[in-house]
Amino acid sequence: MRKKIREFGINIGRLPVGEKNCITDVEGVKVGHVTLDYPIDDQGTYACTGVTAILPHGGNLFKEKVTAASYVLNGFGKTTGLVQINELGVIESPIMLTNTFGVPAVTQGTLEYMLEQNPEIGISTGTINIVVGECNDSYLNSIRACPVTPEHAIEAIQNASDKVVEEGAVGAGKGMICFGYKGGIGSSSRIVTAENQSYTLGCLVLSNFGESVEFRREQYTTNQRQEDSTLKPTDGSIIIILATDAPLSSRQLLRVIKRCGIGLARTGSHYSHGSGDIVIGFTTAHKIPHFTDYITESRIQLREDHPIMNQLFIAAAETTEEAILNSLSQAVTTTGRNGHVVHSFNW
Repeated sequence: MRKKIREFGINIGRLPVGEKNCITDVEGVKVGHVTLDYPIDDQGTYACTGVTAILPHGGNLFKEKVTAASYVLNGFGKTTGLVQINELGVIESPIMLTNTFGVPAVTQGTLEYMLEQNPEIGISTGTINIVVGECNDSYLNSIRACPVTPEHAIEAIQNASDKVVEEGAVGAGKGMICFGYKGGIGSSSRIVTAENQSYTLGCLVLSNFGESVEFRREQYTTNQRQEDSTLKPTDGSIIIILATDAPLSSRQLLRVIKRCGIGLARTGSHYSHGSGDIVIGFTTAHKIPHFTDYITESRIQLREDHPIMNQLFIAAAETTEEAILNSLSQAVTTTGRNGHVVHSFNW
């Protein structure tokens, strides 16, 4: 049984964590996985991949959108939906994660799920913006076989719950590698408080980046017996999902999610040339109706110059750093394509 990083006595940052120490500490947020782990043939072709779904709330996301923003640290990635997020400042579908070649199938499956929920889409109202992020898991997964199907995306959404997030080599993280060791899904959360008002910020990462020599392990472990991994996969990527219940505008949310890069850098990443380092953030404080007869809408948002903003900046950095470490500490040694093995990190 693998452990979260805090169970090894390693505490990241100074802000208090939420009850579950994961993204589902933000009320309403749900996470679901589908994990594929099986041989496709007897020639070494192997499915070692999956799908992860993040739901900002359990209702109809198209009819009740949430305020959102995205930020690209390094753009060597293949995503769908980011252009419209940044133009309109909302998310109207589940946020889906998978492997690079799984993006079309996951987009299709998510689209089918949302069309089933909303028969008016494309007929009496507009279209829908599906959001999918990816990392390259081709060292362990036979990515050319395209084992992920639209049905897996639908299943991941249906599996979503607000319970403690399963982390490590699960869902989209099944075949991912971080700093030469087994990576994948990781999550963490923080609580910020000001003037008797508390807000929660949670982070979920899909970690698939870095070489062993880059990992600043001396900050986190005293285990001197752990040898550097000789595994040198492609530059890799990370997708960071940040959720909060703090009342922020899209522009303010963008300011907050930019600080996720601080947490990523603290672990040792320098956003390498071939790395798709992308952050998607949303707040559950506002639900924006798709259908309304009103010409205006009113929202409450935090003051820009209030100290709570700095607390949110700190929380974004701390949750990202800890989520990455949890993706490592929770992952198990995994065997995949052509017998390739990626070992877990020993804390």
